[in-house]
Amino acid sequence: MPYYTVSLLEELAECKGRQAMYTRQSPHRLEVLRESAVIESAIASNRMEGVEIDRSRVDAVLRGKAALTDRNEEEVRNYQQALGRIHGRELDGSHEAQAVTLHRILRGTHWDAGAYKEKNNEIIEKLPGGGERIRFVPVPVAETPAAMTTWSERLTDLLRDRKAPALVCVAAASLDLLCIHPFRDGNGRLARLLLLEGLYTTGFEAGRYVSLERLIEQSKDRYYETLESCSQDWHEGTHDAWPYINYILYTVRDLYRQFEERLGEVKSPRGSKTQMVEDAVANMQGPFRLAELREACPSVSVDMVRKVVRRLQDEGQIACEGRGHSATWRKIN
Repeated sequence: MPYYTVSLLEELAECKGRQAMYTRQSPHRLEVLRESAVIESAIASNRMEGVEIDRSRVDAVLRGKAALTDRNEEEVRNYQQALGRIHGRELDGSHEAQAVTLHRILRGTHWDAGAYKEKNNEIIEKLPGGGERIRFVPVPVAETPAAMTTWSERLTDLLRDRKAPALVCVAAASLDLLCIHPFRDGNGRLARLLLLEGLYTTGFEAGRYVSLERLIEQSKDRYYETLESCSQDWHEGTHDAWPYINYILYTVRDLYRQFEERLGEVKSPRGSKTQMVEDAVANMQGPFRLAELREACPSVSVDMVRKVVRRLQDEGQIACEGRGHSATWRKIN
């Protein structure tokens, strides 16, 4: 095992040891973080696959029961529902059965929901000039069911027998699932959901409060780079999985750092959502717009954001420049 991997595992073991201490404090703050993480995860994981929704529709899609307007909104809400199953620890059966269940939720009313691919697929990269290239050829259709069964049984055996650190097993299984690519569509989102499920199963719970998917999206170039390099010679079983495993471990370490930082910011007796907006303003570099504050506080309503901004303006902490949608705000030192 590479030295860097050992170092990451040791640091993550310490994070896990501190986890209980952090989750005992400020239940209300934790609930706000949990709500925000779900929203960020549903948006970020879908956005990585080119599925986006209008920011003005986030509340209606993810916090209300409004009718959905298109397929993209349905897929974002479906991801939220799949996260609910994971957070509630409501997945039963083998790892393969869990994958099928989550895919069925992700795809919703689509005809391929929960069904393995019927045609061979390829992972294609679109090049800047308009061309394409094949990044990887997954497992053929005829071999997919057996490959998924083997994948599931191997992960179960590794976690049960503790032949390797649990986090290494979960990360390696994520790579294998992406190489099998068992479904026609939705494989990337499914792999991220199962990665989160694997973290919870092994006792790493910070993904409930900070979006793992958002962190992956922010480093997506590295994510795809390691995925491509580690899939080389995968079919022959001679691939090098460590760059992808280390990428996942590094991302989980970042997850815990942000988790501890956010809880460490709990100082104000005012409401947690008010504190989130104040923190977002404090972190803004240079002039900013209300839309940027909403982006930084996805679990806070636009009315609450405006209320906090008006109070900060009355207190002389920020000033408005311009009017309407083009208005910008700046902090007053």
